[in-house]
Amino acid sequence: MPAPVRVEQSRAVPVRVERAYDVVAPVPLPRIFRRRYAVLPPIREVRDQTGGVWGTTIGQTRTIVLADRGTMREELVDVHRPHRFGYVLSHITGSMKPLVAHAEGEWRFDPAGTGTRVTWAWTLHPTSNLTAPLVGVLGRLWLGYARQALEEVEAVLVDA
Repeated sequence: MPAPVRVEQSRAVPVRVERAYDVVAPVPLPRIFRRRYAVLPPIREVRDQTGGVWGTTIGQTRTIVLADRGTMREELVDVHRPHRFGYVLSHITGSMKPLVAHAEGEWRFDPAGTGTRVTWAWTLHPTSNLTAPLVGVLGRLWLGYARQALEEVEAVLVDA
């Protein structure tokens, strides 16, 4: 089994931890993932969400649809309001399917001065030893994608 690739990106925002969590967890994904970054497409829509407001209950699921028509199933596996929530991406289709067997994601909200440090992390599990080097490249590209997403998160938090 190839080693997983962990990547994370953070951004400080001028809002309280509770507010950051309560706004970011349920935000419509196409709002914060609306821009392509290199080969990483934007999110076009979310389908089949279970369990009400996202980010409230372990076991909630939804299907994420990307602009390149790829999809992935997201399941919440960890909810600790207001500090973090974690999820697993599985049933991946589209351009990531040959590379990534599944991914674990986490959003963290930590006090930082008078605001909050919002951190988004992914742990990517390559499909094989052959694809592992490409997953490393994907991880480096993901850093730019995450930077863009966190810029959008800040805009949502400041405007909300």
